[in-house]
Amino acid sequence: QLQLVESGGGLVQPGGSLRLSCAASGFTLDGYLIAWFRQAPGKEREGVSCISSSGGGTNYADSVKGRFTISRDNAKNTVYLQMNSLKPEDTAVYYCAARRGLCTISSANYYLTRAYWGQGTQVTVSS
Repeated sequence: QLQLVESGGGLVQPGGSLRLSCAASGFTLDGYLIAWFRQAPGKEREGVSCISSSGGGTNYADSVKGRFTISRDNAKNTVYLQMNSLKPEDTAVYYCAARRGLCTISSANYYLTRAYWGQGTQVTVSS
């Protein structure tokens, strides 16, 4: 079965850090760009970051620039999202998506076709 599995979410205090992982099962991530999205209750899914298939290109939402870092390890078939200086407004379910094409996070619609999605991992930032 072809799937993505996110892990690493949890409860963290403001200012803390978490590292999310997105692991592929049943297929290799070679040739796929990976994007992270998040969705808070009552809000639309928003793009957080993406990384090109080569790893040479990345993109970040303004709200996370300087705090989050995306990386990939193709040998482990895994993409990571290092999240530092977390804020309560970062609270959401985080999803990863894999697709061939452009590294864009302007809309989740780009990933509605010809893409794989994970089931999501909850991140809660609260004191």
